[in-house]
Amino acid sequence: MPRRTSRIPALRQLALTLVVLAAGTLGVVSIEGAAAEADRFPAATPAADCGPGSRPETGVQGRVPSSDYDSGRAARGYRCNTRPVGRQGSTGGFKVLRYRDKQGHTCAYYDSTRAFPTDLLQQTQTGLGVVVLDMDRPRTPRVARTLTSPSMLSPHESLLVNQRRGLLAAVMGTAFAAPGVLEIYDISNNCRRPELLSRSNQAILGHESGWSLDGRTFYGTSSGGNTFVALDVSDPTSPSSLYVERGVNYHGLRLSGDGRTLYVANIGNDLSGARLPGEGLRILDVSEIQDRVANPQVRTLSDLTWPESSIPQVAQPFRRKGRSYVLQVDEFSDYGYNAGSLEAKNAHVGAARIIDVTDAEEPWIVSRLRLGVQQPKARIAADGDPGANTPLGGYTAHYCSVPSRKNPKLAACSMIGSGLRIFDISDLARPQEVAYFNKPSSDGAAAFSQPAWDIKRRSVWYSDGNAGFFAVRLTNGVGRLLRR
Repeated sequence: MPRRTSRIPALRQLALTLVVLAAGTLGVVSIEGAAAEADRFPAATPAADCGPGSRPETGVQGRVPSSDYDSGRAARGYRCNTRPVGRQGSTGGFKVLRYRDKQGHTCAYYDSTRAFPTDLLQQTQTGLGVVVLDMDRPRTPRVARTLTSPSMLSPHESLLVNQRRGLLAAVMGTAFAAPGVLEIYDISNNCRRPELLSRSNQAILGHESGWSLDGRTFYGTSSGGNTFVALDVSDPTSPSSLYVERGVNYHGLRLSGDGRTLYVANIGNDLSGARLPGEGLRILDVSEIQDRVANPQVRTLSDLTWPESSIPQVAQPFRRKGRSYVLQVDEFSDYGYNAGSLEAKNAHVGAARIIDVTDAEEPWIVSRLRLGVQQPKARIAADGDPGANTPLGGYTAHYCSVPSRKNPKLAACSMIGSGLRIFDISDLARPQEVAYFNKPSSDGAAAFSQPAWDIKRRSVWYSDGNAGFFAVRLTNGVGRLLRR
């Protein structure tokens, strides 16, 4: 048994484990448990030390106070150990993806909408659908094409690139559900001119998705529609169904390197209480899908929950010194928790965490990634800031990523009203914020996107829903942590 580093006394951990086993809940792990009420809101991650050329925040870590809007300070933006390199457009959605094709050209792909067609008017300023950027010169991103086919107009959170095969895919979806039209494009030969290979309704309903690393299996989920599907895309021109499960409320999906273990953001189906029970990480054995067994069975290996959870978004896998981890992020705040109490309603932010999944049947939390403004008292004080009091945004999290699956030293998170945040995870048990970049509009920042990494140029790409696409360079030595 590895030494626990989740700041939970060993005796309490042992007691909780015995309770779980005695209750007969095999495969279900609640690390904190009801006895840890006082630990509901973990401490914030230490703030960054900003070096030369920075334009630091004026107060609490991650906050853009109303006074900064009134004085004009917010319009200048905030940066710490970063500097802007390139920018394009004025809208953005949930993904920024990077791909380098066989000819050596580099492209970015980002969805231009958070909720098509509700922001259609804003989109018409810079183009609809998925924007394809030529990023050979990051200082001057050039729109090479916009994809406006049905799934690309409204991919919601499903847009993903398979790096090994050079395939771009998305499912037509919304925040609830939409016809699961799956579209697959070839970007391997010319990333600036994606070629549509297929369009099918095999995904059933749309919202989020996942790729196996070998590019043979595409997974789709619909939270509102309660569907989970696995598709054989070995021939991307003719996808076929492998597995369909109904009645599960899954969000983002990511897979182990061999494609046999699936890390699922499990929202849960019981919406009758004040909270969403079962929120957290579910680990599934999908080896029979990967092996193409007839009538495959999917087995739940474990469920992990945490008391400060909001809505689980996705878990990004990586490895360090022979062990397996995921960087898991929650979105928004748990606005259903103790509704009627402003403090409880506004303060319940899940943010992000690093989880050891080496033993898939007994995952455990190593550490958390949180900002000062995501803490209870700070959120109450910030309630009047532009964009801060919406349950679908504000000072909360949405997507995180790591630069590679092998021994990453940095993590990047889009934390909506707090912009892009960069964390040093060299010591997994003691992460440290080391950089940030935030360029809020007059309505507040809206950094929702999964960040992409340009390792060679020591840069991170992300999009803001109110301000468009940004390429941001890491400065003052932070970028050196991208060396493996």
